Amino acid sequence: MEQYRLATQELTWRCDPAQFEFSSTEELKCPDETIGQDRALTAIEFGLSIDSSGFNVFILGDPGTGRSSTIKRILERRAPDEPVPDDWCYVHDFRDGDRPSWIRLPAGLGKALQTDMAELISHFGEAIPKVFESKEYEQAKNAIASESQEKNKKLVQALEERVNAESFLLQRTVGGLVLVPVRNGEPLSQQEFADLSEEERNTYENKGSELQGLLNDTLRQIVELEKEMRAATLEMEKKLLDNALAHLFEDLEKTYQGHERVLAHFENTRQDLLGRVEEFRPGGGPQIALPGGRMARQEPSFERYQINLLVDNSELKGAPIIYETNPTYFDLFGRIEHIIQMGNATTNFTMIKSGALHRANGGYLILDCREVLINLFSYEALKRCLRNQVIKIEDMAEQYRLIATVSLKPEPIPLQCKVILIGIPLFYYLLYQLDPDFRKLFKVKADFNGMMKNTWENVHQYAQFVATQCRKEELLPFGPEGVARVVEHAARLIEDKKRLSCRFIDLTDLIREASFYARQQDAALVNADHVALAVEAKVYRSNKIEDLIQENIEEGRILVDTDGAVVGQVNGLSVYLMGDYSFGKPSRITARTFLGKGGVINIEREAKLSGPIYDKAMMILGGLMGDRFAQDKPLTLAASICFEQSYGGVEGDSASAAEFFAIMSSLADKPLQQGIAVTGSINQRGQLQPIGGVNEKIEGFFAVCKAQGLTGRQGVIIPVQNVQNLMLKQEIIDAVEQGRFSIWAVSHVDEGLEILTGMPTGQRLDDGSWPEGSVNDLVNQRLLRMAETVRTFGRPEEKNERPTT
Repeated sequence: MEQYRLATQELTWRCDPAQFEFSSTEELKCPDETIGQDRALTAIEFGLSIDSSGFNVFILGDPGTGRSSTIKRILERRAPDEPVPDDWCYVHDFRDGDRPSWIRLPAGLGKALQTDMAELISHFGEAIPKVFESKEYEQAKNAIASESQEKNKKLVQALEERVNAESFLLQRTVGGLVLVPVRNGEPLSQQEFADLSEEERNTYENKGSELQGLLNDTLRQIVELEKEMRAATLEMEKKLLDNALAHLFEDLEKTYQGHERVLAHFENTRQDLLGRVEEFRPGGGPQIALPGGRMARQEPSFERYQINLLVDNSELKGAPIIYETNPTYFDLFGRIEHIIQMGNATTNFTMIKSGALHRANGGYLILDCREVLINLFSYEALKRCLRNQVIKIEDMAEQYRLIATVSLKPEPIPLQCKVILIGIPLFYYLLYQLDPDFRKLFKVKADFNGMMKNTWENVHQYAQFVATQCRKEELLPFGPEGVARVVEHAARLIEDKKRLSCRFIDLTDLIREASFYARQQDAALVNADHVALAVEAKVYRSNKIEDLIQENIEEGRILVDTDGAVVGQVNGLSVYLMGDYSFGKPSRITARTFLGKGGVINIEREAKLSGPIYDKAMMILGGLMGDRFAQDKPLTLAASICFEQSYGGVEGDSASAAEFFAIMSSLADKPLQQGIAVTGSINQRGQLQPIGGVNEKIEGFFAVCKAQGLTGRQGVIIPVQNVQNLMLKQEIIDAVEQGRFSIWAVSHVDEGLEILTGMPTGQRLDDGSWPEGSVNDLVNQRLLRMAETVRTFGRPEEKNERPTT
């Protein structure tokens, strides 16, 4: 047994404060670097540097490992050295008003264009009315009207001369010009015309028909003259308006020379203004209805000529970094807003608003994968944007409307952006497996590790990390002992002497809490006692359930023996997971063996309280028993195994070694020491395999033994591979050093069985038998007797032995 007992120096790892060359962390430099993530940093650097399509980055790792802070810090260093992306504007499309067009300008010029256009529009309101109020306009208008009237007058005079020569008179009435017959210089009335002879009437009617045709031709010419006058007036107005606008556009066209879309917008604006001349005439605007049935003239609007500055990068110093915390569809891809007027929803291009992808265009967009997935439409739309390399603003509600409505369709904006998704490993592997597009669009995986090697360099980087946090949050500085205790806690979190935890969120909380307690004690430095107090205080805030279970054990409501020996009974060790806190407690495991062919009966499985891993472990146990004892005989065994006083689910294989020992004890009829608890899984060859939560399990059993009284015969059997995971509390180390508690590390079930029974287990001899008096021999003999008994019970009775009546 002694060769398996661990020495005190094997029970934990201590960080030596003497290795630090500082008396306070204030003396240390504070490089704001991520430690222990070389692989992930290399992947991030590659993903950010490559320009090829589809090489977006997915950062995966457990929360608290510095994923978000690391990528933000890297981008904040990288972005200032990169060019500032262009500004993006939307303008009215004069050919199709429902499809606004974009304008791309160098950073800062978009805002200048918006200001210049607003100033230009203000000049429209001043310059255009002046055109129609000027003397030049009145003179030109009168000249056109006079010329038209003169031509009209000549036509009418010529017509009158011809009519008069044919004994007719041209008379103006309400209905227009009419022909009236004349006799002796006097117009004939209807009665007089009727009294004429038939020949005279026919003469008048023939001449009248001829003259009516001439009258109609003259009237058509007059109408044409009026059209020509209006056209000439309109052309004159356009010319005057064009002359008035020319000097307003002239300077702007020089300013934005080389920007074709801007110049095109200026020209479109100019032509549209000329096409609206009739609206600008005094009294020429459209009429609108006012309350009460009144009508009023609507003032001409110049809103369509404005510039909608969608993205303004004038204040940027490098590439943009956008971290969208709420990636809804509209927050990512922009929206088209509406206003309600008289019960109707209206919109125009000025109500197009940018999204995070617009603002990150030319830079970097950081998104939380979970938030993207839970927001409707966001993930699929993001893939479309990355695949097509354009940002398209759409009203997603249109897909669910029964009736199509008219809405804006802005021209898609070209996209050049590096997207960084942050998520847990589960999200990455599920998306990679289930979504073919994902692997095409996110080709760079940056995997953040939850642990790093326990080396001298990493320990000193931990010291710099502590110094950085203290300086950043104005905490008390740490002394060497305090830093050493933080590093030890990092090893405890990961349960490995050779590794340190990378869950810096937990370590940062520990640093804050230790500084808090140091301030309460008016200390100048945070030392090891303050860190230990912070650890204990957090445990105290979280271990209510643990204390309740401990009280039940102490009061006898939960049966756990820590002294004596019992056949078929052993203390297994379980870990309770309570969210942010876990603890270990012993569980009594019992086994009963009897005749039968059912093999190992798992009561937990029969009651549907066990998980698949636990069930698998029981099958492995059955395989081990068959391999060891069923080579020369059938295994006519029925064994029931139970976790006593267990009323919830049981999962995991760490109790399989304890269950094997309980069965062996029951078969050999040899008691097991109740002061020794067991943890470890087994394989079909009887080798012990490492398990998790070894520190919590040992500490949980030690607490029970301490409450019931340490006898020096108590301890825990663990797999030898778990020695590397031991980071036990100091009180357990002191108890082991004083000989009041023991920890054994074994590699095979035979070694553990020898410790529990105090008897040699025995190794199989060449003839297949076991050494006489060994535990294995006692089990083998019991199984032989059981097999013989079953065979005897299976013999058929003689048919002729029954008595007759």
